[in-house]
Amino acid sequence: MSSRELILGRVRRALADVRADERGDERGDERRDDAPYERAVERGYLREHGGRSVAETVELLAENLADYRALVHRTDADGLAEVVAGLLRAHGSATVLVPSGLREEWLSAATDVTRVPDRGESTAHELDRVDSVVTGCALAIAETGTLVLDGSPDQGRRRITLVPDHHICVVRVPEQVVSSVPQALELLDPTRPLTWISGPSATSDIELDRVEGVHGPRTLEVVLVTGSGD
Repeated sequence: MSSRELILGRVRRALADVRADERGDERGDERRDDAPYERAVERGYLREHGGRSVAETVELLAENLADYRALVHRTDADGLAEVVAGLLRAHGSATVLVPSGLREEWLSAATDVTRVPDRGESTAHELDRVDSVVTGCALAIAETGTLVLDGSPDQGRRRITLVPDHHICVVRVPEQVVSSVPQALELLDPTRPLTWISGPSATSDIELDRVEGVHGPRTLEVVLVTGSGD
């Protein structure tokens, strides 16, 4: 069998609608390439790397978020409003974009900031004039330092976290923290508009000069809040 035939055979099997039980496993190594696509590759992936306690998982999340140059803050539910207000104040924000389902108490201390509601008719230029956006999240993944947003009411539409230059994301710990991507995928709804965020937007040119804020927020601040409830 030529290399061309081998490759095309694999492509045909990958595209074919073949039931796993229509082919046997007792064909020997010389026929292994005839195995159905879904059984041709061992997929016994690890669900997480090593065993960690809940506290260790949260610490790993904070470490990897910081490694991606996100700014990590910690508070309890009672102190959250003051932390959010302080971050907006430190950034010099006069306006903040607010998803329709964001908890009112999260912004209760930000009395000197004008709230801009998330509206479907808002243009990218209008969103670009907003100083900050505050959202919740669906999940946070410790091993990759990734935040996942799914467009729920406390997160709003995808564009509101991609256009404003400053994003404050609130993560409830430990209930919204998982160790690994496989664990996250089991909990996320694939039909929702998932946005995966690992640090502030950044890119590098051919000389590896890093530039932040090219494709999204230049500054990502993550607030890990305990005792926040559902």
